[in-house]
Amino acid sequence: MKFKHLIVAVLLLVSCQLSFGQGNEIKVNSSVWIADNGDGTYKNPILHTDYSDPDVIRVEDDYYMTSSSFNCVPGLPILHSKDMVNWELVNYALQKQPPFDVYDKPQHENGVWAPCIRYHDNEFYIYYPDPDYGIYMVKTKDPRGIWSAPIMVKEGKGLIDPTPLWDDDGKVYLAYAFAGSRAGIKSLLAICTLNLEGTLANNDDVIIIDGHEGESTIEGPKLYKRNGFYYVFAPAGGVPTGWQTVLRSKNIYGPYEKRKVMDQGKSSINGPHQGAWVQTQTGEDWFFHFQDKGAYGRIVHLQPMKWIKDWPVIGIDKDGDGTGEPVMKYKKPNVGKSFAVKTIEDSDEFNSPSLGLQWQWHANPQVYWGFPSSMGYYTMYCRPMPKEAANLFDVGNLLLQKFPAEEFTATTKMTFNARFDEEQTGLLIMGLDYSYLKVKQSKGALYLSQVICKNADKKGLETESDAAKLKNNTFYLQVKVSVVGVCDFLYSEDGVKFKSVGSSFTAREGKWIGAKLGFLALRNGNINDAGSVRIDWFRITK
Repeated sequence: MKFKHLIVAVLLLVSCQLSFGQGNEIKVNSSVWIADNGDGTYKNPILHTDYSDPDVIRVEDDYYMTSSSFNCVPGLPILHSKDMVNWELVNYALQKQPPFDVYDKPQHENGVWAPCIRYHDNEFYIYYPDPDYGIYMVKTKDPRGIWSAPIMVKEGKGLIDPTPLWDDDGKVYLAYAFAGSRAGIKSLLAICTLNLEGTLANNDDVIIIDGHEGESTIEGPKLYKRNGFYYVFAPAGGVPTGWQTVLRSKNIYGPYEKRKVMDQGKSSINGPHQGAWVQTQTGEDWFFHFQDKGAYGRIVHLQPMKWIKDWPVIGIDKDGDGTGEPVMKYKKPNVGKSFAVKTIEDSDEFNSPSLGLQWQWHANPQVYWGFPSSMGYYTMYCRPMPKEAANLFDVGNLLLQKFPAEEFTATTKMTFNARFDEEQTGLLIMGLDYSYLKVKQSKGALYLSQVICKNADKKGLETESDAAKLKNNTFYLQVKVSVVGVCDFLYSEDGVKFKSVGSSFTAREGKWIGAKLGFLALRNGNINDAGSVRIDWFRITK
């Protein structure tokens, strides 16, 4: 009987660490970041991953999140949770970013800025801005399925951060902000009406707040209605150092009262703001926001929230002044049930005929960049460096994922089938500065070195370490990331003994995104039969 009980216990432990995805594919929970403490509490950040400008809704017993994706494709990630603490990445709403001729090339800091997800009349809507073109909308009946093609709702350079509201009387409104870099004005919030379908904005815009006095850089509005008040939740003060402001009025056009409802206080969480108010099935109120953490991007926190005299207070208000500050540990939201631990995937065995959802490209992908297979590997093909590229900053076919935690080790097994000299592949840490382990064919042999490029966005030049000759075309590459993003590279030819390569490198963020890690496959010039690299697996461990 004791042996039987031991088997049951082991099976229960395994079931807590695994979940099943589409096609019965087993998903393994992250080993480097789990927000659920397992004792009825959670820790912040709930996602130590760059899901910036998060917006969240509840639809019956399900919670859905989306976030900014900028130039990374696919874009508009769709995350799902049952308890607001344990999240999975389940889809993307934007498989290819328009205008296609523009986003077929890397467009750093452009693309999808802060989106807003809503549910109305049995359909899911996402309104998202492209600061160079205007405000788009996509929708679907199934958030895990295919989303509609983007519709331009409101054209205009510098229009950002849209949020719709379907009012009780049938009218539809859209609040938004302005990007000073494009519009020439900033620190303003405006509201206009939409047609009943929510597909076209009317030209009846009204300014509801000028934030130049006391609310500098106010932006990112989220529009709600409660107890006869219209509420606009809006961050102010800038990304790394700001606070959360809330406006309220009995009339949607104002005048609005305002109040600061959360700031850093005495906590270690800088700039806590911009996110979403969500109410559970049991009537609890919660607020999602981001924290700018440099190379790690804008990571996601969850704060308790309560209403006092029709004003929200976010976090813990220790002195009772109506302004809360973030918590680092708290009891989990009461959603009526308990749910198993789930995390966003980071490791990938590449055993599925579809690429894992954690992977994105730096531009609209082309079919010949790479292929998954059911044979246990992903294949990338060596593509020519763009003629205008000074370095990797202008390369689109970089297969990358977000940093999953503050500290982690990434290891991969690769087989490089180079066909010509100067073809290369490698394991990359990408940002404004970047570094990678480069494996390149020269005179018919493969050589490994470390490449470092500082100020890549300013056309910085690469430097390279001494190269080591590899004995075989199958090898193992590894990077260890420690606190503050210090990266050390290693390689192995047998998967057991690893040797250090080059020098330590400190990761930097990209343009409005965190640093990313992944793969490249490049060559000089076009050919009719380029070399390729088979990526056997990619594993994130402590």
